[in-house]
Amino acid sequence: MAYSCILWDVDGTIADASAGIMPRLRKVFASYGLPEPDATELSLWIGPPMHESFQLRAGLDEQRAHEAVDRYRELAKADGYAASVTIYPGVPELLREVRDAGIPQSTASTKPENQVRAILDHYELTDLFTAISGARPVPEGRADGKAFVIAQALERLRAAGVDTSRPVLIGDRHHDVDGAAEHGIPVIFVDWGFGEPQEAAHAHQKVSDTVALRRALLH
Repeated sequence: MAYSCILWDVDGTIADASAGIMPRLRKVFASYGLPEPDATELSLWIGPPMHESFQLRAGLDEQRAHEAVDRYRELAKADGYAASVTIYPGVPELLREVRDAGIPQSTASTKPENQVRAILDHYELTDLFTAISGARPVPEGRADGKAFVIAQALERLRAAGVDTSRPVLIGDRHHDVDGAAEHGIPVIFVDWGFGEPQEAAHAHQKVSDTVALRRALLH
C-alpha cells in the first residue's frame, strides 16, 4: 500500500454537520449584535478552528473569540453533538474497506474530541479507527489547530504500535493542507466538502468522489 496509516479530517470530509453548525453560529452572532452572514459566508466557517474564524471573519478580539466559541459549544451540547449531522455517501463503506485492508486510521479534527466521538459512535464508525484525535476540552483546547491534532493522532497511532512512516491526511480545507505541511504529510483533498477550489493548490492529490479516493488509498 502507498500509505502506512491514514488520517481523516471530519467536518466536510467524513461528516456534514452544516445543518446544526449554521443555526448555532447565527445565535452566537445575534448574542454579540453582529450582522448575520449569508449561507455562503457561513459555510467558510466549517472546518477551520472556530476561534480563528471568530477573530478573522467576525472581528472579535482573542478573549471575546474564545468566549464566543464557549457559547457555541454550549449550544452544541444542548442540541446533542450528533444532531443534524449526516455522513457523506460512500464514506462508511470506504472506511470499512480501509480497515479490512489492514491500514490503521485516525481522525485528525479540530472539532472537540468528545463531539467527534459522539458522531462516530452514533453512526457506529468508531471501531473502524485505531485512534481518535480532536481538539482538547476548554480551556486548554480552545486554540488547538490542525497541526496539533495531527501530531496528537500520530502519537496515539505510534502508541498503538502503528507504523507512521508513510501517513496521508484526507481533508477539504487549506487548513488541512497547511497543518499537514508542518509535518511533511501529503494531503488528498476531497471536493465534496466546504473548501474553495484554490484551497487544494498545494495538496498532493484532489479527488471528486469516494471511488477516486478508494483508488488513491488502496491501489
